[in-house]
Amino acid sequence: MGVVILTVTMNPAYDMTYRVEELERGRAHRVRSVEQRIGGKGINVTRVLNQLGKYARATGFADHAFAAAAELELPVDFVHALPWVRRTVVISESGSGTATALWEPGARITNPHAAEQLAVRVTGLLPDIAGLVIAGSLPGGIDPELPAHIARSALDHGVPTICDLDGEAMRLASRLPGVVLTPNRGELRRLTDSDPHTPAEVVESVRPLIDNGVRAVLAKRGAEGMVAVTAEGAWSAALPEPLAGNPTGAGDSATAAVIAALSTRAVPDWPAILTDAVATSAAAVVIPVAGEIDRRLRNHLAPTVRIEEITDDTVAVSVE
Repeated sequence: MGVVILTVTMNPAYDMTYRVEELERGRAHRVRSVEQRIGGKGINVTRVLNQLGKYARATGFADHAFAAAAELELPVDFVHALPWVRRTVVISESGSGTATALWEPGARITNPHAAEQLAVRVTGLLPDIAGLVIAGSLPGGIDPELPAHIARSALDHGVPTICDLDGEAMRLASRLPGVVLTPNRGELRRLTDSDPHTPAEVVESVRPLIDNGVRAVLAKRGAEGMVAVTAEGAWSAALPEPLAGNPTGAGDSATAAVIAALSTRAVPDWPAILTDAVATSAAAVVIPVAGEIDRRLRNHLAPTVRIEEITDDTVAVSVE
């Protein structure tokens, strides 16, 4: 197995962060500062992996301008198939610490060979990679089967693979034996056709996926932490008190922590992985831009994460 962790972002974005004192609907605002950076879920995962000391490489679809900008910052290998790259705008309020996000849908790919080119590119890298993350939305013109097709190839090569998708793409990926899924609340509702509120309800909703061969489901629940469900057991994890800030990219940071662990551990210690994922996610919330973590804070928070085992009779037992 290789040492590189590969991320796939099929619908990247320019992440725009506007900082204002306070956002009020229906009035003009003077923006205190503006920051633009390349983004997208897989790009964010790549950045965090590099901060965690892992060598990560990004691929996916882009246009020439985005690919050129990305090459200045990260190891990348994009298929140039997008006519333009969308923007995501986060309005960060310094007064309250809250953030409001506006996401553009993205361009449509018309190149009939783009999907095949990306699949071939990933397949060619498989002998050199230790983990794969396929994350984010799909641009128009791309079959929802493509992420599952790429993930299947990686799993067949024994590469730990995470799919952080939504809708039909996530449903198709959930049929793959051995895949790891990291849905947020909305993605989990759409995947399971249920609306779980408690950790025990999360376990119940995803158990059919585990029974059908999914390696693990790590459900991201925002300020309430995460729930991990595997064939070996189920656990919930959360901080004693949630942190305020910008949640954009926090879930990507959690995904980065999970694939970092899976890429180096033959037998996963799921409670430990869950603990690190929650701490890493929280360390992203305090940063106003996506794809960055406060590493000192992460180390400080990890010992405070509360882990509970979820048993078959839904009684939580503390894990020593």
